[in-house]
Amino acid sequence: MNASVRESGAAATGPGSGPQTAAGTDPQGWTGTWVAERLGVRLEDEELRGILGLALRRNPKRAHLLVSTVLGKHVPQRPSAVLGAGRRLGERVRERLGAAEAARAVVLGFAETATGLGLTVAHGMGSRASALHSTRRPVPEVPRYGGFEEEHSHATSHLLLPEDPDALRTGAPLVLVDDELSTGRTVRNTVAALHAAHPRDRYVVAALVDTRGGADVAALEKFAAELGARIDVVALAAGRVGLPDDVLERGRELVAAHRDAPHPAPPPEARGTVRRVETGWPQGLPDGARHGFGPREQLRLEAALPGMAERVLSALDCLPAAPADGAPGARAGGAPPRVLVLGNEELMYAPLMLAGELERRTEGRAEVRFSTTTRSPVLAVDDPGYAIRTALRFPAHDLPPHDGPDGPDGPAERYAYNIAGQGFDAVVAVVDSVGDTPALHAPGGLLDQLAGCVPEVALAVVPSYVPDGTAPRLPAPLHGPAFSSYAHDEVAWLLRDLSDVELEAPTEEREEAIQAGGAHYAESLPVEYQPSAEYQRLFHDALESAAERLARAVGTVTETVLAERGPRPVLVSLARAGTPVGVLMRRWARYAHGLDLPHYAVSIVRGRGIDTNALAHLAAHHDPADVVFVDGWTGKGAITHELSQALAAHPRFDPELAVLADPGSCVRTFGTREDFLIPSACLNSTVSGLISRTVLRADLVGPHDFHGAKFYRELSGSDLSEHFVDTVSARFPAVRADVARDAAAAASADRTPTWAGWRAVEEISETYGIGDVNLIKPGVGETTRVLLRRVPWRILARRDAGTDLDHVRLLAAQRGVPVEEVDELPYRCVGIVHPRYTRGATGADGKAAR
Repeated sequence: MNASVRESGAAATGPGSGPQTAAGTDPQGWTGTWVAERLGVRLEDEELRGILGLALRRNPKRAHLLVSTVLGKHVPQRPSAVLGAGRRLGERVRERLGAAEAARAVVLGFAETATGLGLTVAHGMGSRASALHSTRRPVPEVPRYGGFEEEHSHATSHLLLPEDPDALRTGAPLVLVDDELSTGRTVRNTVAALHAAHPRDRYVVAALVDTRGGADVAALEKFAAELGARIDVVALAAGRVGLPDDVLERGRELVAAHRDAPHPAPPPEARGTVRRVETGWPQGLPDGARHGFGPREQLRLEAALPGMAERVLSALDCLPAAPADGAPGARAGGAPPRVLVLGNEELMYAPLMLAGELERRTEGRAEVRFSTTTRSPVLAVDDPGYAIRTALRFPAHDLPPHDGPDGPDGPAERYAYNIAGQGFDAVVAVVDSVGDTPALHAPGGLLDQLAGCVPEVALAVVPSYVPDGTAPRLPAPLHGPAFSSYAHDEVAWLLRDLSDVELEAPTEEREEAIQAGGAHYAESLPVEYQPSAEYQRLFHDALESAAERLARAVGTVTETVLAERGPRPVLVSLARAGTPVGVLMRRWARYAHGLDLPHYAVSIVRGRGIDTNALAHLAAHHDPADVVFVDGWTGKGAITHELSQALAAHPRFDPELAVLADPGSCVRTFGTREDFLIPSACLNSTVSGLISRTVLRADLVGPHDFHGAKFYRELSGSDLSEHFVDTVSARFPAVRADVARDAAAAASADRTPTWAGWRAVEEISETYGIGDVNLIKPGVGETTRVLLRRVPWRILARRDAGTDLDHVRLLAAQRGVPVEEVDELPYRCVGIVHPRYTRGATGADGKAAR
């Protein structure tokens, strides 16, 4: 192949990219002035000044330090700015590689500065491989894959300790991530070592800034040619750094002539308090990418962040309580408190994500910043034109005892910059359990130093992850005919097979337990309803009369999805009511466009959210931005709310729900907003691939399992699943012209949800004294579910509903449920679950009839 090196650099944009917001300094000043004037260092491109300051290293190999204001290492910064810079860099890599290559690329971040940046880039570029970062901490339990040297660093040796060495043995592009590309020596050393172990055709170097000179650029080009590989370089900002010939000598003289900015010790009574905070870190979740961190780990972390953030917030006395009306609060005097989340050397990503969650939750109540401790010795000078204003020095607290005062991975002294004297009201110090040693708590240790700077110090300890060779793998999807009566390619079920478990309970018994608060509806299953001959005739009649209307709605919603989320969306139906719709949408895409769309079915449980292991599987195999969640219909919008809330922690997934019918006006993407009979709502498993509703119970579904469900093989003689989708699919040619008109009209229409259905339900709740909107199930489909699975109290039917409610009236008669004819109902019917149910009760007060 033709070897080449390609360069890409552009000014950083967005939050935190310019000197006014990124550096947190006076917009009239620049935190590189002091060094530039005394050392003669020049940043020859203005865009570099937007994200860089300057300081002096205590390092004989290099005099100056380029201090990034968007890295979150030496300069405390808004977490959103740090995450934003990394994600923008990841997007640049994705543009360079193309979406397909970016998705399979492996990302390697450099310790220590780019451990968090590497993961942020990986997620920004949509990589579905497990990302990794190099480390300077030996882990005896993990075999060393390789290593390389960083020649100019104060601590030169890097180790590679992947849990899965095969992740580095693929032919996929390798993306090397660092905060700055200054000479390219470390990149060449790394690529040489990895290429010798496993050659590949393509590498990408991604850095926040690229400051190489012409000779360094030529050296990388020559290296790529000798290697026979392509090496791309991508950066947020690029420019030259001008250095005088005697820069090392002048740097040493300056360091010798200046002492670190003093930080006077406070009187004992003014020292801050130190307390430990239990974060509830998920068991077995890696603390970073030292051994690998992939989509599954990302989803688990995102799901845990809200709970961890709440625990941290509850431990901080400096934060004002959020006002009851939700308006921003403030402490006395009007200035919000300043809270710093302080990571620890290579432990950057988890603290950064936690800081980001704290920032979101305290908007208007606090100023949250993020930085980490470091091994890098830097001179501190208390001058507005200098990037490192103050320094804390403390003994290393994560060295094994046999390492002695100077461990094999660098000097035993560690540093934290720009904390003292910066007005912080609290510091949340996040360390891993290896670093939670007596040295951390000793006089002069990190916690002691922090307590001398701020009123509150909270210590959050994350368990250090050490692979044990038994790391759980994502379970494989289930397919028919082994699981479900759908064909193998119609749908992949991200569920656990619980077919051999006895889960059914009588409807009345379940209802009583659920309403008494002793059970959740997803912990058991209702006994499957077996339709009478009369009811089956109603189903077939309803299907025959509604098939064309259904086909038209299927085509319209699919065309809308392809136009707005295409060109190759990943259909993810909400099991089980959404699954027949997902099958039909997949069939329309193949019929009308020749597309073979992936289709999965996942579980979502009201009150407990979506299956995060299923999300992790999707993220590992597809770009989350391509995922389109599909359901059958909306009622009042409870599942729409649930999906939106569940995905708030997973911003790469779009929470927009696509449905066949949206009578509640809860979504933007729908086939129709009419409330009409969708015959798949008339039955349970026998029209949904013989699959039960989903189950979530701790004794059956472990932390690494998908939610569960049963396959009712014994009902195969009554199965109508394929008959239903075949009947609707057969009408596709007849409705194609109508679908084209409907889709065009939908594209230009205002489809903003009005939530009219939710308001109607609230009015019904008040009128009938229900007191719980969850017991009111609007629409034909939801009313049918009430009659099939719950204990119904009464049915409200619109007077003009017609034959669409024949099956509802039959079921109501079979169960002795009154049907009340009403006017001006926004739905054709509404089912009301018995509001205070106990077995034998018939009255709305829950008392037994006499």
